Amino acid sequence: MSPANGHAAPLASDLMPRNRFSNGAASMQEIRTEIEIEAPVSEVWSILADFERHPQWNPFIRHISGELRLGTRLQVRLGPPGKRTMAFKPIVQMVEPGHSFRWLGHLLVPGLFDGEHIFELEAAGAHTTRFIQREKFSGILVGLFRKSIDSDIKSGFIAMNEALKTEAENRNE
Repeated sequence: MSPANGHAAPLASDLMPRNRFSNGAASMQEIRTEIEIEAPVSEVWSILADFERHPQWNPFIRHISGELRLGTRLQVRLGPPGKRTMAFKPIVQMVEPGHSFRWLGHLLVPGLFDGEHIFELEAAGAHTTRFIQREKFSGILVGLFRKSIDSDIKSGFIAMNEALKTEAENRNE
């Protein structure tokens, strides 16, 4: 209590602005999927980095174009199988050829609903690759989309992982 007025002093958290979407909690969520693919990392990378061919095998990322280079803007249209697609223009944040890349996209303006999509390849044996796909969502609208992230987006990741596995293993036969 404050000795001057007999009332409890406000907590720092009480002074912080709250938004009605997240009840003042940090608005962040991450999903992660992974799959083992019986093909060398170099083969899986060549499929993943060949944006022009994604529509032929990828049920989640229906269209992707642009140069896979740090700082470039990509054109992406994605959506889980059987659902509407969403088009956006993320910026490539990191590229380690043969290993990983990531992009950052925003819904309308930064801070509203942002997604950092990360694709990683790890050797899991001489001719086996572990493909890890994850996305970190942040922004004031994350709470509103939490259910869709957990179900629709994750199911899209899983469908893409399975399709990448099939594509790479069929090429590797």
